[in-house]
Formats: sequence, C-alpha cells, structure tokens
Amino acid sequence: MELSVVLLAQVLARVVSEGQLTIVDETGRPHQITGAKPGPSVTMRVHDWWTGIHLAFRPRLALGEAYMDGRLTVEQGDLYDLLDLLGRNIDAVDSTAMMRWSYRLQRGLRLLEQYNPIGRAQQNVAHHYDLKGELYDLFLDPDRQYSCAYFKTGNESLELAQADKKLHIATKLLLKPGHKVLDIGSGWGGMGLFLARSFDVEVTGVTLSREQHGVSNRRAQAAGISDRVRFKLIDYREESGRYDRIVSVGMFEHVGSAHYLEYFRKISDLLADDGVMLLHSIGRMEPPGGTNTWLRKYIFPGGYSPALSEVLAAIERAGLWVTDIEVLRLHYAETLRRWRHRFLANREKIKEIAGYDDRFCRMWEFYLAGCEVAFRYMRQMVFQIQISRRQDAVPLIRDYMVTEERLKNVAETMAAE
Repeated sequence: MELSVVLLAQVLARVVSEGQLTIVDETGRPHQITGAKPGPSVTMRVHDWWTGIHLAFRPRLALGEAYMDGRLTVEQGDLYDLLDLLGRNIDAVDSTAMMRWSYRLQRGLRLLEQYNPIGRAQQNVAHHYDLKGELYDLFLDPDRQYSCAYFKTGNESLELAQADKKLHIATKLLLKPGHKVLDIGSGWGGMGLFLARSFDVEVTGVTLSREQHGVSNRRAQAAGISDRVRFKLIDYREESGRYDRIVSVGMFEHVGSAHYLEYFRKISDLLADDGVMLLHSIGRMEPPGGTNTWLRKYIFPGGYSPALSEVLAAIERAGLWVTDIEVLRLHYAETLRRWRHRFLANREKIKEIAGYDDRFCRMWEFYLAGCEVAFRYMRQMVFQIQISRRQDAVPLIRDYMVTEERLKNVAETMAAE
C-alpha cells in the first residue's frame, strides 16, 4: 500500500523548505520532495505500508522506532543527514496541526511522565546508567564524563574539553582546602576525584546507579584517596548534614518538574550558611514543555530538559540566591558529535565486547544523532547556575572565574614541562 508513503510525502512536502528528501516506498517507487533552499540531499526507504502511516501520524515516536527495527533505512547519506535535514526544517514541522496537538497532549501529561519519587527514580536511572561499562568506555573520554564538555574554540579534543569543563565548574565553586563538597549525581566519580586531587577538598558523591557506585569507589581506592572521596548509593533526598559546596552535573534532568521545589529546599537544607552550589543541566530556551516521546520511552524514562523560567521560580520559592547564570549553547552539540563518531567507529566492538545487538546499536545511534540535532536546531542548551544562601557568599564581580581558570591552566602546563 504505497498510499501510506504518498500520505507521508504530502505531509513532508508542506514543511521541507530546505534540502531534498526522497522517500522510497515498499514497492521501490521514489517520492521526491525538494525545498526552495539548498541543503542536504537524503534518500530513505520505508519498508512496509504501516510504517508510512505511523510516520505520518506519530512522527516523534515512529521515526526512531522504525530506524531501530530496520523498517526504515537511509540509502543516500546516513541517519545524521536525515535528522539534520529534518532539524533544518523543524519550525515548519512543529507548526503542523498534528505536531501542535502532540505538544499540547505532552504538556498536559508532563507532570505524570516526570513523577520521580524515591524508588521510581532509581528504576529510571538504572534503565540507562546501569548498562555495561564497556559500552561507555567505547565512546566517552577515559574519565567517563557523560555530560556537556566545555569548548573554548570548538576545535578541542573531547578529552581536553571535558577537562576544561571540570575546571570551569570548579572555579565557580570557590573551593578552599578542607571544604566539604557534596556531588549530587556523581556518575563514575570523575568530578569528585578531580576536585579532591586538584583542590584538596573532601568529597561525598551520591548516585542511584549501582554500576556507577561500584566503579566510583574502586577508582577512589585505586587513586589512594578513598579517605577523602567516598560515594554512596542513595537518593539525594536521603542525604543529611551540611556542606560547604554542592555540585550537580547532568543529574537535574532526571529530577522532574514536579520535584523542583523539593530539590531546592533540600539544597537549602544541605548547604552551609556561606555555602555555594553549582548546578549544571540541560535546558531549553523556550517555555516549559515535555520530553520527546521516543527519548522518554527508550533512553531516559522520567527525564526532562527544563526551561530556565521554571527552575528559577523554584529557586526563588526555596529562598536561595542565584549569583550567576551561564548558558552554553552549541557546546553539547559538539560533545555529542564526538561521542557519535566514536560510537560509530567502535560499533562492532560494542557488539562484540559489550554484547549488544544491531537493534541496540541503531537505537543508540539514533539517540546520539537526534540529540546532536536537537542542540543545533531545536532550542536545547545547557545552563550553569551558581546558587548560594547568602548574597555575599561569592565575589561581587565574576572576574575571579576567568582568573582562576587561567592560573590553573598555567600551573598545570608548567608542571607538565
């Protein structure tokens, strides 16, 4: 039933204004859509009539599922080229009646989708972060930094950009020897280990991932600093005590908008009177919305990229000061590009060493490529918010951040020589 692809082509013909897309239906007949502006030229094949129907009526879910299952293949160009073409035309796509209806439905369900009480939050984290460690070794940097890197020029290696990210965050924490630091969502321990070694502080990391918890503590023991760095397998809401500094990198996306006030009230309880927190999170440069249907179902259940407006409202209600905000725009697109290239280069090793099949690899390729396109065209960004309980907890001007980074870089360069 090639009519399903005809319907899909008619829908796309109204929205593709840049580039050229050819859709080959299950009979082998091509349907060409040419935009008025030059752009990528891509050919995709739809292998059955039902996929064409699904793509026309539920594109946000159907595109990823069809690619994962091999019911949609890209014959001219690759998956990234296809998503890049769609990303360039995303404003027109989002203006269609079907997409407007989809977004309204998603906004209505978002509180339910993002409900992450203790217990369920750990299940959601395990879905993604308790995958085999060999997988992450084959596309991340050696420190397993699984969050947005910091590109000063855009030409840095992934390793250098991730090292610069850690230093950039550390300068905003105004660390002093002996400070007690809490790392919420401590991952595989890279940030905590870096802070302890470079700034002589005591670090407690909390995570919900059993895999990350085990790796983190083994790394601390191997480094000989387990007396100053420890990692706990608990929900941040169960942590107690007071900390001079709190850092959270790439965890807030898993909190859920219904829990923002709860989160910042807990931060207020944990933070010393003169304490400072640095929150690093994916966000959106538009009003609150929902999470992509496919991404929520297959990659990050319970996840959500917040708007600054809803984060700042919760911080205000918790009675905390926002002392600095920085928005990183294309940094994550560059990070994801490097991850994607490494993943594809190691695809056969991922299947052989980590034991994942072709469908899993196509799912992760779609995840990495789709997220990169989202940060290039779909209003996604990363923000860093510096937070304190007192307005005089940090210097009056932010020059200290740049000065500290430069001094640290110079010192490390001289030590290496």
